[in-house]
Amino acid sequence: MSPPPAAAGRRRSSADAAPDASAVPPLVAPAATPAVLRVALVGNPNTGKSTLFNALTGLRQKVGNFAGVTVERHEGSYRGSDGTRVSVLDLPGSYSLSAGSPDEAIALEVLLGRGRDTPLPDVIVCVADAQHLERNLFFTSQLLELGRPVVLALNQMDAAEAAGIRIDVPELIHELGVTVIPTVAKRGEGVERLKLAISRATSLPRPQRLFAMPPAAADALAPVTAVLEAAGFDPMPAAMEALRLLAVTRPESHLAAATDLRPRLEAARDQLRRAGHAPERLEAELRYDWIGGVLSRVVTRAERRARTASDRIDAVVLHRVWGWVIFLALMAVVFQSIFTWATPVQDAIEGAISWLGQTLGSGLPAGDLRSLVVDGVIAGVGSVLVFLPQIALLFLFIGLLEDSGYMARAAFLMDALMRRVGLHGKSFIPMLSGYACAVPGIMAARTVENPEDRLATIMVVPLMSCSARLPVYTLLIGAFVPATALLGGILSLQGLTMLAMYLLGTVTALGVAALFKRTLLRGPMRPMILELPPYRWPSARNLLIGVTGRAKLFLRKAGTVILALSVVLWALATYPRATPNPGLAPEVQQEQALEHSALGRIGHLIEPAVRPLGFDWKIGVSIGASFAAREVFVSTMGTIYGVGEAGNDVTALRAKLRDERDPRTGQAAYTPLVAVALMVFYVYALMCMSTVAVTVRETGGGREGWRWAAIQFAYMLALAYGAALLVYQGGRLLGLG
Repeated sequence: MSPPPAAAGRRRSSADAAPDASAVPPLVAPAATPAVLRVALVGNPNTGKSTLFNALTGLRQKVGNFAGVTVERHEGSYRGSDGTRVSVLDLPGSYSLSAGSPDEAIALEVLLGRGRDTPLPDVIVCVADAQHLERNLFFTSQLLELGRPVVLALNQMDAAEAAGIRIDVPELIHELGVTVIPTVAKRGEGVERLKLAISRATSLPRPQRLFAMPPAAADALAPVTAVLEAAGFDPMPAAMEALRLLAVTRPESHLAAATDLRPRLEAARDQLRRAGHAPERLEAELRYDWIGGVLSRVVTRAERRARTASDRIDAVVLHRVWGWVIFLALMAVVFQSIFTWATPVQDAIEGAISWLGQTLGSGLPAGDLRSLVVDGVIAGVGSVLVFLPQIALLFLFIGLLEDSGYMARAAFLMDALMRRVGLHGKSFIPMLSGYACAVPGIMAARTVENPEDRLATIMVVPLMSCSARLPVYTLLIGAFVPATALLGGILSLQGLTMLAMYLLGTVTALGVAALFKRTLLRGPMRPMILELPPYRWPSARNLLIGVTGRAKLFLRKAGTVILALSVVLWALATYPRATPNPGLAPEVQQEQALEHSALGRIGHLIEPAVRPLGFDWKIGVSIGASFAAREVFVSTMGTIYGVGEAGNDVTALRAKLRDERDPRTGQAAYTPLVAVALMVFYVYALMCMSTVAVTVRETGGGREGWRWAAIQFAYMLALAYGAALLVYQGGRLLGLG
C-alpha cells in the first residue's frame, strides 16, 4: 500500500533540500519554554540508546525504580543552550507499543501519560539503528501516531556507511514529517545538534498519520475507535489503539471500563476476515507496506560484500569447540585480573583506612567512643570498601563484553546447553547479569516471553555468583589459597579457585533449572530469536559512566546498610561487658569479652547448627548478619576482630583468620578446607534480602510471590548447607582438614 500524498508522496526538490544531512526543520511558531523540558528516550534494543543517553547526560544521572514496579529507571539531565533544564528518561528497549513484555508495558504507560509519578513527556526522542532502519521504523511509526513532539535520532551512522548503506536524511525528514538527526553516540557526533532539535521540537507541527487504512479496515474499526474515543483516547491514538487491539486477546486493565469494547472487537475481526484481511497481521502488513515505500525512496545500498569482518569473527567465536574455549578463557582472564590488577589500588585503600583509624584513634580518649569509631565504623566499613577496585573491575569487564557485542554471542553459544535444561539462550542474559547483581538479573528475566521459562530463570539467577559475594571469596582465597603460578604464570591458583566458584554456581543453576522445568514449571520448548548486534569498539566514556554509577551504588550501600550494621554489631560485640581479669593475656581477655557479649551469646546459640560444617560461632553470626547484604559477612568479621584495637584492614583480618585457634583443641580454627566449605556455602545460600524482595515482586506479588520467594530461599539454603557439609566432612574423611 502506498503512503498518502501528504506523508510520503511528495519528492524533495532542490529548493527545499536541507543544507546538510542533519538539518532541523525551522521554527513555525513561538512556544512557551517549560521550566523543565521532559524527554523520553525510546528505541529498539541494540540501537545504542543507552550510549546516547550517557552522551546527553554525562554523569548527571540517577538510578531508581519506576513507581510500584522493579523496572530500573534511569534519569539524567543537562542544560539547554537557553538555560532550560532538560530531564531525560531512558525507557526500557521496546520493539513496539503492543506491550508484549513487562519492560514494553512500562514504556507504553509512560508514553501515554499513565505512568505512576511519571509525567507525560514533552518530547519523545526515538533512537533508530541506521543499519537496520526497516525494523526500527515499525516502532517509529507507532510513536509518530501518538501526536506528541518527536525527534528521530538516526544512530550508528558510521556502521551503516561501512556496510554500504546510504540514507537520504532530508528526504527522510519529508517522509516522516519530523526532525531527523544522524548521530554516532559512542563518539558524541550529532549530540549537540540533537539537543538543539529537542529544544525546538515543541514548537514544530505534530506528525500526522503516515499511512491510510483500506476502506474495509476503516469501516470495520470505526465502532471500536468510537468506544476508545469515549474512553478518553484522542482521535489519532484511538485509531492506532484500535488497530493494535486486533491482535490482543485480553485488553489492558485501563480499558476494562469500556464494556462495549470486546464485542465490537470481535465483530471487527469477523468483518475483516470476510473482507479478506487477517486481523492479527493487519497492523504489521500496513506498517511494513508503508515502510517499504519509504525505504525505496530514502535508502540506497551498495553491493554487499560476500563476508564481513563480523562474519569472520563469528566463525571462530561461535564455533562449537573454539567458542567454548574462548568463553572460558575470557572468564579466566576476568577473575585472574580481579586479583592482579586491583592489588595496587587495594593496597592504597588499605593504607588510607589504616592511617585514618590510627589518626582518629590517637586523637580520641580511650573508651567506648574510640572503640566505636575505630573498631566499629572504620573496621567494619573499611573492610568492605577495600574491595571496591575488584567490584569496579568486574563491572568494567561486563560492560566491555556487553558494549562490544560479545554478550549476545555468549547467549547464542549457550542456547544449545540451555535447551537441554528446558530453557533457551535468552535466559542466559539474565543469568549473566546475575554475575553483577541478582536484582537486575531477575528483572532482566522480563525479556523471556514464556511465563514458565521466565519463572524458572528467576528461581536460578541468585545461584550466579554476584559481586556481593566477591568480598567473601577474595577474603578467604587471599587468606588460605596460595598464589601458586599455573600455566607458566598466566593463571594462579587463586584465580583458578575464583573461577571454580563462579562455574560451580553456573553449572548448579543449569541443573536446578532443569529440575524446575521437569517438575513445577513444565512448559513447551520455544525457539530462541536473538539479534546479534555488530561488533563495536566499546566507548571509554560510556564504560566510565557505567562503572562510576555502579561504584556509587556500592559506596551508598557501604555508607548506609553496612555502616548501620557495623554500629549495631559493635554494640552487640561490646555489651554487656565482662569483668576484666588482669592476670590473663590480652588475647584471652578479648576472647572472653566477645563470648560474654550479646553477639557471643547469639553466636553460641547458632554454633550447634553450623559446627558440622566446620564453622564456629563467629562465622555463624557473620552468616546471619549477611542476610542484609552478603558483603556484610566481611564487615562483621572485621568488627569482631577489630574489638580490642586489632588491625583494621583486610590484610590484618586475613592474618587474624589464619592465626585463630580453636579453644577446645588448640588447633587452627580456620583451615583451607573450612574456607572452601564457607565459599561453597555462599555460592548457594540466598543471603540477600533485596533478592527476596525483588523475587516477590517479579513472581506476581502477594501470596503467590511470597510462595515462590519462600521456595527459592528454602531450596538454596538446603543446597548450601548440604554442599558445605559434604565438602567439609568429605574433606576430613580424605584427610584434608
